[in-house]
Amino acid sequence: MSLEALKTIHEAEEAARKEKAAAAAEAGKAVAEAEREGKLALENAKRQGEEEAAEIVKKAEQMAEKEIKALAGSTENKKAVLRVSIEKRLDQAAEYIAGRIVNG
Repeated sequence: MSLEALKTIHEAEEAARKEKAAAAAEAGKAVAEAEREGKLALENAKRQGEEEAAEIVKKAEQMAEKEIKALAGSTENKKAVLRVSIEKRLDQAAEYIAGRIVNG
């Protein structure tokens, strides 16, 4: 083999080594970028999930508060009905007692 052919082979091998090193560096950059983007996407998904969970909790609390108010209103209505009924019976009892005292 001639010296020129050996030189050409050596240059080709050197160029291949440089290309391989450049490709490895580029691949490393791509991996780092993909990891960075993945972490960012994960953080965004986590934040979004937390926001959605907070919204669900808020809506559940609002619904519970409405139900509590409705139950409280219903309870107040029941108390008022009972109060009227008791007052009627109390009046009847007072009349009965007064009648028993007067009539002996």
